[in-house]
Amino acid sequence: MRLRAIRLENVRRFTTPVTVEGIADGLNVLSEPNESGKSTLFDALQALFFKPHGSRDKEVSSLRPHAGGAPEIAVEVETEAGRFTIAKRWFSKAMATVHQGERLVAQSDAAEAWIADLLGGPEGGPSGLIWVRQGVTDLGGGSTREQKAALEARRDLMSSIGEEVEAMTGGRRMDMALARCREELERYASGKTRRPRGPWKEAQDAVAALEAEQAALSTTVDALHEALAERSRSRRALAELEDPDAVAARQARLESAREAMRQAERHAEALETANRRLETAQLTLGTARDRLERFRAAAQEAKEAGALVSETEASAATAAETQAARQKDKDAADTALETAQAALTMAADAHRRAERAQAAREGAERRHELADRIARAEQARATMETASGAMRNGPDAAALRRIEALVAERAAALAARDATATRISMQYAPGKAGTVRRDGEPLPDGMPLPLTRSQRLEIEGIGTLDIQPGDGSANVGGLERAETALRKALDALEVESVENARRAAETRAEASQNFDSAQAVFRSLAPEGLDPLRAALARIPAPDDDGPAADPSETEAALRAAQDAAKLAQAQRDSAAERLADARAEAAKQAAALAGLRDRLRRATEAQSRAGETGEDALTEALQRALAACDAAEAQRDETARNAPDMASARAALQRAQSVDTRARDEIARLTPLLATLDERIARGSGEAVEERLAETEQALATARDDRDRIAHEVAVLSRLESALESARNDARERYFTPVATELKPLLQLLWPEAELTWGQDTLLPHALIRAGAEEPVDILSGGTQEQLALLVRLAFARMLSAAGRPAPVILDDALVFTDDDRIERMFDALHRQAGDLQILVLTCRQRAFRDLGGTALRLEGQRPGGL
Repeated sequence: MRLRAIRLENVRRFTTPVTVEGIADGLNVLSEPNESGKSTLFDALQALFFKPHGSRDKEVSSLRPHAGGAPEIAVEVETEAGRFTIAKRWFSKAMATVHQGERLVAQSDAAEAWIADLLGGPEGGPSGLIWVRQGVTDLGGGSTREQKAALEARRDLMSSIGEEVEAMTGGRRMDMALARCREELERYASGKTRRPRGPWKEAQDAVAALEAEQAALSTTVDALHEALAERSRSRRALAELEDPDAVAARQARLESAREAMRQAERHAEALETANRRLETAQLTLGTARDRLERFRAAAQEAKEAGALVSETEASAATAAETQAARQKDKDAADTALETAQAALTMAADAHRRAERAQAAREGAERRHELADRIARAEQARATMETASGAMRNGPDAAALRRIEALVAERAAALAARDATATRISMQYAPGKAGTVRRDGEPLPDGMPLPLTRSQRLEIEGIGTLDIQPGDGSANVGGLERAETALRKALDALEVESVENARRAAETRAEASQNFDSAQAVFRSLAPEGLDPLRAALARIPAPDDDGPAADPSETEAALRAAQDAAKLAQAQRDSAAERLADARAEAAKQAAALAGLRDRLRRATEAQSRAGETGEDALTEALQRALAACDAAEAQRDETARNAPDMASARAALQRAQSVDTRARDEIARLTPLLATLDERIARGSGEAVEERLAETEQALATARDDRDRIAHEVAVLSRLESALESARNDARERYFTPVATELKPLLQLLWPEAELTWGQDTLLPHALIRAGAEEPVDILSGGTQEQLALLVRLAFARMLSAAGRPAPVILDDALVFTDDDRIERMFDALHRQAGDLQILVLTCRQRAFRDLGGTALRLEGQRPGGL
């Protein structure tokens, strides 16, 4: 998926539409000042892809403007199937749609499913994995659902994480050298993480304090310079606005526009009066013309209708006589048909009795076979019903697999706990076996036993020995979690133990087998069900005791003769009925035509009477008078309209003059108190000598950094020595990284040569950074290092998503807040390196720092000034 355009409306400050267009492949940069809406753009994209259009939760509610409204968000995306436009609206008339051009692809829930499929499934896709919200750099952060979705995405990408360490070797000299090296390291750093202490910690604290002071003074100096520039601009603008000539010009323009508007309104009233007079004259003309036309049409209609009535009366009489004759013929045919149908019924009954008697004689064996199949099928169905009830009890195969997996996890957790627990092994002197007991039981001879909790050993003849093992809480906690998960799974299945679950599953499986066997038998006996078999049995007639039946061949011949006679009678009756229907239709047609013509003659006579009360000459004279009055009114209207001023232009000129005057007053009211505030701020900053203090602080910071770097170099040398000594003691150490780690390695080299990452077994996230021979846990790295590492990991994950056929844009909202100038240049190189086959969208307010990033420049178009 590639983003191509974004559109927002009614989203926080964007009450009118705002767009981002021209988003290209590779690297895209949206660099805007604070409060211009970049984080709003990020949150809007997050909502579009991961919030249903029916949602009203706090995240969706936060998108509404202060004045209310329905947030609308639309994006244009490009996939292998082409370009699509995805749009959503929340709250009022909530909707979700997907269009391809003008074609609607999906809407409502179907559109939500389309979006989920585009992102790779219902778990929310890569958002928490490769989209970086402002101020969030932790790869493991977010809500529980977001953490779960990100973990599933990582598991899709990473194949395995592990480490093998073989047994160590080395003599006493190597041990002494390693001990001396570690003793020297302890002066500056503690633990395996090499946490600074002593002189190194003091040097780092001094640098941190001076850096904080430098940042505060730099901010004050920048603010002072900005205030000076702002005061100069404000004074110049205020002088221009308050210039007497400018004020007089604005007032003159406003009064002139008002007078022009008054004249345009008066002329518009006169034109409206002329239009009303013209409309009245046109209505009068239309009425006179209609009356004359109706009079002439009614006279012609009465003449034509009278002639047609005379012609149609004769045709109607002839049609009535023909209908009466056809009715007699049809009555005779009905009588003949009834006689033939009665004979046919008697012949058919006789033939059916003969056939049923013959079928009863031939179907006795078939009846017995069907009755046996029905009985066996009913028995199989009863077995199926019993097995079906048993199949609903006990865990199914999937539930049993989950139980077995949890049992395996508990065994693994138990083995892990025992592997890291304190171990004791008792070697008895001859004749002393069994003299040491634990919980009343003799301690075995020579067998290592793990101790996961405090223990008391009873030594016969001596006393007791209390043993407090070291902290193994992590592995103990893993065992407790595994046992709790297993217990919850068993409780959910309502079984007491794993064995009970297995027995219940076996019972269910056996019932399933019985069901399948009975079902197979049932389908073989009654593939279409029992009802067709019962129907087939019912169709076989039982023998009757009515005495000897007639020969079917004789009854069949009699039936055919009766059928022929009935068909002949039916054909004669149908022919008579058809002739009667034609006669009736003709008679009805003539009667209807006569009635219509008589009604036409009546209406024409009445219309002629209504229209001709004053005569045709009087109507013609009234028409000529109305025509003359209409021409006069039209000429007057045209004369008035010819000299009319442009109302729209007058109104626009007045609105413009009012807007200019109002804006000038508002700007003067804003600049006056602003200048007073800037004067006070500049006076206060100038009296504190902040620029001199900044120079002193920067000089002290350079000295402190030299001290810190000198100690850090010594620690790095000692750490490399320790690493070399440990490598000599280890025969082999081999790490197995996933494809993500392979993709990440060249990116790490851009910042830290020969740097490596270790990975957490459960989280599949970076655990520690190894550089210069020292392993540093990720959670103790500086904010800048953590954000750089998190961004590089996200870029690597994005490449792996693309290689897996699920390309997704990488969206970074001010993701390099704590990165210094040197490293940010190398991070820019990393972004360009990964942008070759990715789409990366960088949102930042650091316009100067990101000027050298390059890429396609984007802008927010159509926005209005103001804060979020």
